[in-house]
Amino acid sequence: MIQKNNLFQRMDQLELQYCLTLNKLSAIRLIRHFFAIVSRLGNGLFWYSLMLVLPLIYGQQAWDTSITMAITGVIGVVIYKILKTTLLRERPYIHHAAINQGTVALDYYSFPSGHTLHAVSFSLIAINSFPELALVLAPFTLLIALSRVVLGLHYPTDVLVGAGIGTLLAMISI
Repeated sequence: MIQKNNLFQRMDQLELQYCLTLNKLSAIRLIRHFFAIVSRLGNGLFWYSLMLVLPLIYGQQAWDTSITMAITGVIGVVIYKILKTTLLRERPYIHHAAINQGTVALDYYSFPSGHTLHAVSFSLIAINSFPELALVLAPFTLLIALSRVVLGLHYPTDVLVGAGIGTLLAMISI
């Protein structure tokens, strides 16, 4: 465990300036509220709604996509919970007093970003079936990933690793 903590401590120091720079945006109330809403939608509400709406818009063929998204989501939860409870990287606002918490965190640890993992995997699965959704899902996914650092909840590597796992899950699912 000591080696893991030392690695994260070194990473935290390397990423601190990026975290501080992006987190300063949350001092602006409108920006903080905007990213808090984006983050809240990324908790699942948007994605569960999308899974239910796809068959209404695209018909029977969309059920496979929605079911694939749901199964991938469950697998993603298992993976990120195992990683978070094994690796134990504290969230930036916990570890650095200069970083402000912009919204409520769902748990104590940050590595990897579950929000980003799910946003990437769900978007890639949906876009694979319905490419026209990229116009909405790609920017929304980027905003979710950005929100995690702006709100002081994640380091950039948490988000990058979450995106990588999400991409891998989507590729396997597709």
